Amino acid sequence: MKLWSIEGNRQRLDGGAMFGNVPRALWQQWLPPDEQHRVDLACRALLVQGLDGRNVLFDTGVGDFFEPKLKQRFGISQDGHRLLASLAAAGLGHEDIDVVVLSHLHFDHAGGLLSSWHEHEPLRLLFPKARYLVGADHWQRAQQPHPRDRASFIPELMSLLADSGRLDLVEGEHSPVLGGAVRFHHSHGHTPGLLLAEVLAEGMNAGHGDAQARGGVVFCADLVPGLAWLHLPVTMGYDRYPERLIDEKQAFLDDMLARDVRLFFTHDPAIALARVQRDERGRYRGVDQQAVLAGMPLPGAG
Repeated sequence: MKLWSIEGNRQRLDGGAMFGNVPRALWQQWLPPDEQHRVDLACRALLVQGLDGRNVLFDTGVGDFFEPKLKQRFGISQDGHRLLASLAAAGLGHEDIDVVVLSHLHFDHAGGLLSSWHEHEPLRLLFPKARYLVGADHWQRAQQPHPRDRASFIPELMSLLADSGRLDLVEGEHSPVLGGAVRFHHSHGHTPGLLLAEVLAEGMNAGHGDAQARGGVVFCADLVPGLAWLHLPVTMGYDRYPERLIDEKQAFLDDMLARDVRLFFTHDPAIALARVQRDERGRYRGVDQQAVLAGMPLPGAG
């Protein structure tokens, strides 16, 4: 298996919202804000080539579906569908992707499923041969979003996915689509039904002790968006249940640390991958940081 970090369109969101109750005097040292108090964020996907013989994409970023007014609101200054350009740099088109795993359906993680915005043209689904995997609990949330996060969903996307005939809902630790190659962790603090997909090192799949499997990579999604959020008390204003998220994060990071699973970050502006450690004060931190993955072998494989 080979890993690629696939950069999508970047966005700028309010720093206070991204760091919840962390004082600005502190968070601005981690991510410097612009004149509108927004911080620069990646919308990074993970491509795994050769996962059970298939090309599997984890998340799709924000994409290029927003009309100009909303692109400006969310600080998306890049033109075109950058995810598709990044896939091309890895030698693939969206038509070559066999499975798209969506951690959740907020626009900055699922918008890349859609074609670019053109006035008077309807949005359409990309990845024409892919199966789309979504957490079953989260799919139910997306049908009737709470007013707290309704604006995070793309109304047109739900019907497009449902009508595609290629939507699969994930309920347990494994999906029939990916079998034992990927283990799913379920989280509910950021949004109900968030999927954290762990790509298991070869030889450690289902039926062979995957709960104790060492190595591999996990897509952290919005449980741990980037390095700054490794610090346990740091949550986002966008999180539905911050205290629950902190408890989930601690259990998750302890598990990844014990099994030496690398963390893949979707929103960190500079770092795609790191190994988790605890310092002398017991705080989590990221070491062995990598900014870009370009055909990297799966850690622990072989």
